[in-house]
Parts: sequence; C-alpha cells; structure tokens
Amino acid sequence: MRTRVRTSRTTRRFRALLAATALVVSAGTLAVSAPASASGHPTLDSSRFKGVNWADPRDNYADDPVVLSGLSTSDTYARTFAKATRVIAAFRANLGADTVRLPVNPYTVNGPYWKSYRAVIDAAGRQGFKVVLSYWEGTGARKDGLIDDTAAYRTMWDTVVRAYRADPHVYFEPMNEPHGYTDTQWADIAADWLGTYRSVPRDRVFVSGAGYNDHVTSVCADPRLRGTYLSMHHYGFWKDYATYDQWVADLKERIGDCAGRTVADEFGAPMTTGLDYNRPDGANNFVNYVQAVTDTFRELHMGSVYWPGLRTGDTYTLEELTGAPGRPWLATTNRSGADRLAWGWGRGKPVRD
Repeated sequence: MRTRVRTSRTTRRFRALLAATALVVSAGTLAVSAPASASGHPTLDSSRFKGVNWADPRDNYADDPVVLSGLSTSDTYARTFAKATRVIAAFRANLGADTVRLPVNPYTVNGPYWKSYRAVIDAAGRQGFKVVLSYWEGTGARKDGLIDDTAAYRTMWDTVVRAYRADPHVYFEPMNEPHGYTDTQWADIAADWLGTYRSVPRDRVFVSGAGYNDHVTSVCADPRLRGTYLSMHHYGFWKDYATYDQWVADLKERIGDCAGRTVADEFGAPMTTGLDYNRPDGANNFVNYVQAVTDTFRELHMGSVYWPGLRTGDTYTLEELTGAPGRPWLATTNRSGADRLAWGWGRGKPVRD
C-alpha cells in the first residue's frame, strides 16, 4: 500500500501506549501447546517465498470486510473457493509464484464473511501456495499505524490461529506497517504476540519491520523475536529520483545483516504505464529502482512478494482480471516487470544493455 496519513504525535503516542499495555494484559487468551523454544527452530530461508499480494481495490484499509479484487461478500464458500482457485492458478501460470499475501481485519474474521473468506486461504493451500495473513488497520482516522481495537484484534487472531496453526501453508504477520509505534513499542507488541500464540511455530511468523515496515534492523536485533521471519517494504516513490547504485545502498541499509530472515513482502512500481524494466534507463527513477531491488533480492537470496499481484484499478498491478466474473483468469500487465520479479526469485535473464 502506498498512501500515507499522519495524526498528531500526542494522539498517536497515547494510543500506542494504551494498545501496548492492553495487549500485555490480555495475553494468554488462546490455549497453547508445544511452546517453541527461544532458539530451537529450522534454519530460516527467506528465498522460499516467491509471491504476490492479492488486494482489495481500496488498498486493504477498510472499516468493513476486506474484499479481494474479483470477489464479493455475496459469494458462498464454494463460489469463493472456485474463483480463488483460478486466480491462484493464474499467479503460478503467469508469474511462477508460490506465495500469496492476504489481508485480514476484525470485520472480516469476526463477522459472517469469514466463512467465505476462508475459502481463499484454503484454495491457495490446496495448490501448495504459502499464504501470509497480515492484519490491516482501518481507514480514515483509524489509518494511523496503530491497532484499532485491541479486543477485536485479539479475537481476530484467536480465530485465525485456531483455524490455521496446524496448517503448514499459513504464515502469520501480526500487523502491516506499524508506523504509529516507536521501534521499541512495536517490538514489545510483536514479542507479546509470540508469547500469546506459542502454539504457532516461530518460523511461520512474519514480524514486520518498524515504521512503515521500512527497516528490519531493530526487530532483527531483538532476541525476543529470534526464529521469526521479518517482513520489509520498499518503494520507488519514496524518492523523487535515485540512481541504481543509490537504490541498492538504500535497500541494503534497511536490511542490515538480516537478509536471511527478511522477506520483502511489499515492493512495487508502475506496471500499466508501459515502462520497460528489462533495459537500463538511468534517467528513470522507477526503472533504476526495479532493477536495483530485484538484483539485490537475487544477490542476497531474499524472498519477495510483489505489491500488488492483483488489485483492480491500481497502476502498480502486475496482473489484471480477464474472463467471466464467475470464472476469472489473469493477464500480465507488464512482461518486463514480471521478468524482473522472476529474476529476483533466482530465475530468468539479467537486464539487457
């Protein structure tokens, strides 16, 4: 996601402290089993994640259920499963993806739509996809980088974890872009999540980088978060212009020495505007950016999840819906963008001079 809204520092600080305190007080609401040890976990390999985001046309910020592009709240479980099966298959056929990142919020999980929304997760898992479920806050005044409602947030995760903790295809990301919290506050909340849901193996948790997921160095250094994957976001619009080398340096600074644990589960650039990412163009910021980050992902053997694989009406979308609404398929909007994505995943060909 790419829009940014600010609130007053006083309000953000108060809500941050309130939410952090409430999370600690409410810890332990879900029965747990087989706690993960502090250091005993399989070797992390972020390169396992080759994926895309599937998003609500509203950018996943919503004060009601998130409805992924091509789906409807009126769809039954069976209809949602059928649609999602085709979309997931198209992600694999068109891009070679094996991972999809999906939003969750309390309106989706704690209400009647959860029965249907689960079909997306199930359809992806049935095809062997890894599924990253990430909490997204609301919109308007709620879009401040803070957990909107701690009780509803906890109930949501209780339900999601209970449903999928035994499913090895499903990964849990406690919050998307927690920019309302300081680095320390966010690490405290992430550690509390791990302590509460100890039945979830640590290597199936994505701890977001601090701020707008824009750096992972602070969460990587926190021993309480050992054994988890880290998620990072990185976008070309963050700078009006940078050279290829400057983009490489910018990305590596945000990762530090944590590449083995880090998945870039959002990065993106315009795909429907005709840019050619397969050829150097030093004057174009986005071409420099896409080539730099995908080369770096490949060099560091990092996983990456493009934003968005599918989002109706988004110039960054790499796929668009085709076919009848009940039998959707996808078409690639920019072949050169798909080529760079594959290159970052360790496949394909380098940029042509």
